[in-house]
Amino acid sequence: MVAITLPDESVRQFDGAITGAELAASIGPGLAKAAVMVRVDGTERDLTHVIDRDARVEIVTRDSDAGLELLRHDCAHVLAEAVQELYPGTQITFGPSIEDGFYYDFHRAEPFSTDDFQAIEKRMAEIVERDEAISREVWSRADATKFFESIGETFKAEHVGNLPEDAEISLYRQGNWVDLCAGPHLPSTGRLGKAFKLMKLAGAYWRGDPKNPQLQRIYGTCWRTERELNAYLHRLEEAEKRDHRRLGREMDLFHIQEEAVGSVFWHPKGWALYRTCEEYMRRRLEKGGYGEVKTPQLVDRTLWERSGHWEKFREHMFTVEDEHEKVLALKPMNCPCHVQIFRQGLKSYRDLPIRMAEFGSCHRNEPSGALHGIMRVRAFTQDDAHIFCTEDQIVAETERFCELLLSVYRDFGFDDVAVKFSDRPEVRAGDDATWDRAEKALTEATEAAGLKYTLNPGEGAFYGPKLEFVLRDTIGREWQCGTLQVDFVLPERLDASYIGEDSARHRPVMLHRAILGSFERFIGVLIEHYAGRMPLWLSPVQVVVATITSDGDEYAQEVVAACRAAGMRVESDLRNEKINYKVREHSLAKVPVMLVVGQREAEARTVAIRRLGGKTQEILALDAALNTLKEEAAMPV
Repeated sequence: MVAITLPDESVRQFDGAITGAELAASIGPGLAKAAVMVRVDGTERDLTHVIDRDARVEIVTRDSDAGLELLRHDCAHVLAEAVQELYPGTQITFGPSIEDGFYYDFHRAEPFSTDDFQAIEKRMAEIVERDEAISREVWSRADATKFFESIGETFKAEHVGNLPEDAEISLYRQGNWVDLCAGPHLPSTGRLGKAFKLMKLAGAYWRGDPKNPQLQRIYGTCWRTERELNAYLHRLEEAEKRDHRRLGREMDLFHIQEEAVGSVFWHPKGWALYRTCEEYMRRRLEKGGYGEVKTPQLVDRTLWERSGHWEKFREHMFTVEDEHEKVLALKPMNCPCHVQIFRQGLKSYRDLPIRMAEFGSCHRNEPSGALHGIMRVRAFTQDDAHIFCTEDQIVAETERFCELLLSVYRDFGFDDVAVKFSDRPEVRAGDDATWDRAEKALTEATEAAGLKYTLNPGEGAFYGPKLEFVLRDTIGREWQCGTLQVDFVLPERLDASYIGEDSARHRPVMLHRAILGSFERFIGVLIEHYAGRMPLWLSPVQVVVATITSDGDEYAQEVVAACRAAGMRVESDLRNEKINYKVREHSLAKVPVMLVVGQREAEARTVAIRRLGGKTQEILALDAALNTLKEEAAMPV
């Protein structure tokens, strides 16, 4: 008898061995149709895998994340088979699934071009229609090496030779085509479907080493249905339109140049947007009971060594030597410096919690290939804060912070926020008992705050577990911005203490927290979220006063002065150009409101209000228009 325990803890008894596919069919035809693989005692297996002992089994369906990842891996194999059928002599290397798709690396004398994609996709569809059976075979190392050498697959033969001595070497046969792979895979190519598309070409090196032969990488995307594929392609199209780098140029917000790689040159309009975000956050922090501080840019390496950051982040830190040969580091984060402020003077339990905030200017030596506009830079400013509290205050401070964070996100236009709980990483500071306390405290606090979360295993900071707050933008993309981390380690390492009610010294708990993450990245997210069409309170230029003819120039200047007196960011456009030309130009710059004036408006003391994207205009008395716009432009604090 074989006893199978399912995820709902129900147990099914079978007279003998059973395959994953048979198990799914025994539960129901719908599940059998949707199943793509099984997990046997946590290990992913093909549906054809024989279960011949008692085991815990989960049937993975194509509508799950794991099922989609399997489809993408299979799609990479179908791509490789299609390429080798169309272009004999091409060698295959590796083809994994990746976020939103897959790729496969090929070695071929002639270069591929995107013009080849149509033929390759057509052959891939034919392979799906053939419904080729996919089966797993276990080979000896010698036989596998000999086989791949015999068919000219030198890269595969080399890889077999480099596998660990105790590795089980499995090959998958897909019709007449064979590839080395650990699996699992679908039962046949027909189960894949045709919701795939080849996307782009890139170069790669065998095993990522520039000394090795260069390969050609073909990227593709794969989804469960044509509807999902079309939605993804639409998101890509929208993302391209919303690219913050392009909009940054069109709106004259910022630029980046080679002489300062990874640093932002903010233009007046971009800096106005930046300062608006900063002013808004400063107001929220002051209301939230935070004290703002400022700490040094250059700090002696000894502090980073004591905190543990030198060992963990040294490769990402910029350093200089002073005249005494002391090594100073540009700070990559603010937390050790905040502990130094906490340590000044004696602290009592009555002083806690202490909420310390800084718009901290940080530098990290990110690889040049990872830099991306203002989303990923080397010089950035964090809306950073640290809460020094007692262990008993963790729950209340977490609830307070989460309420603030969600309110801030709503004000910026983000209502869809997911929470991930990241627990202890493999490499970490502190012992297991300390981590047990920290994870237990953060779990209780998260639940007390009423937050639903998913587990993000092993992704905590090296000094403590953390919550990650992920925003979903208007086209469905996710952006991880805010964090909250519970840290028992750093106060110990940097000797932070307070006098408790028992008159003895105690270590405070340190809550590391950020809401925006970094101003640069968050502003990039804002630009793409709104496609540059910011709400009035955020817009770098809120109002442009434009004249129809020069007869309205004097009145236009009066309107500009009135808008400025009402606290609005306003510009005038008195150029000798047609009004339609002015409207088009300011629409491209994403100015939300234009006040159009001419001789008639001057005589009646009115303005014609044109809204960005609107087809009509509204005529209002100047005072009424100012009152309306002033209310709309007010910062939501």
